Amino acid sequence: MISFKFSSVRTLISLGTSAVVLCATNVFAQPVASLGPNGYPNAARVSIVVPFAPGGATDIIARLLADELSKKWGAAVIVENKAGAGGGIGTEFVARAKADGYTLLLGTQTALSVNPNLIKKLSYNVDKDFAPITQLADTPLVLLASNKSGAKNVQELIGIIKSKPDAVSYGTSGMGTSQHLTTLMMLNRINGKAVHVPYKGSSQSLADLAGNQIDMQFDNAATAFAISNNGQAKALAVTSQTRSKLRPELPTLSESGIPGFEALTWLGLLAPAGTPSNVVSFINKEVVSVLDSPNVKQKLAAQEFSPKPTSPEAFRKFIQDETQKFAELIKTNGLTID
Repeated sequence: MISFKFSSVRTLISLGTSAVVLCATNVFAQPVASLGPNGYPNAARVSIVVPFAPGGATDIIARLLADELSKKWGAAVIVENKAGAGGGIGTEFVARAKADGYTLLLGTQTALSVNPNLIKKLSYNVDKDFAPITQLADTPLVLLASNKSGAKNVQELIGIIKSKPDAVSYGTSGMGTSQHLTTLMMLNRINGKAVHVPYKGSSQSLADLAGNQIDMQFDNAATAFAISNNGQAKALAVTSQTRSKLRPELPTLSESGIPGFEALTWLGLLAPAGTPSNVVSFINKEVVSVLDSPNVKQKLAAQEFSPKPTSPEAFRKFIQDETQKFAELIKTNGLTID
């Protein structure tokens, strides 16, 4: 598990719940200041719902954001992990929450732009149920090969895939995840076939990759670099158009024989539809300020994330464009979940 250390806050873990409370050290010593419209935020705490288990990239960003907003507002900002259904459980929870700005969603690419195309009976409607606030950040994935595969670079891996159709296996955190769709994008581009082995989480699939039970996997940079730095797997390339600043010796997939290839995983912040527009605008302004701070940029860069602050309108358009992009990929590969 990767975590940040926050010297200026106390972390309170409440027994029997997954919520982790991040609050300024003096939040109980004095009344909360009224900073925004309608007294927002007042004494009520603000919850950021993460639709995945603690410890992943989404959770890391949420806790960093919660800490920074706690310090800015002098108010309790908590992170609640509501995992399950590929992010659907936590996402639906926020869709049904009171539209007052006190329950926010750390939205993911999968939940917002993939699931609407993949799941026939989705329990929420992204356009109707949410008020986008801002995109937060994006990050590339890293292509890993098992030591047993023998692939030392992308071209060698492609050669193995093409010489043994449906013999090479790849791990993911499940159907429709960024790992799954990125692998399909690569296989489509090289006209190759491989066997999909879905897991319940990246930690399980990476363990099997290190144990040579599967042959390849895409994963986010932080975890991928950890396993490759330990020699448990071979990092072959990154999915961004530019090389990683953490591992500049690694080529991009575009440089490695798949021209123009790019796949980024992104995160954003949303509120329930109907949240007052002045509250949405206030949160947007505050979060954009956080993302623009040198301290936060440094912490994001250390995990290979790039801040991507936007206006609410621009974020809504971005989600719609991404949804259309994944619709074509999912249809081409005949993916569906009833």
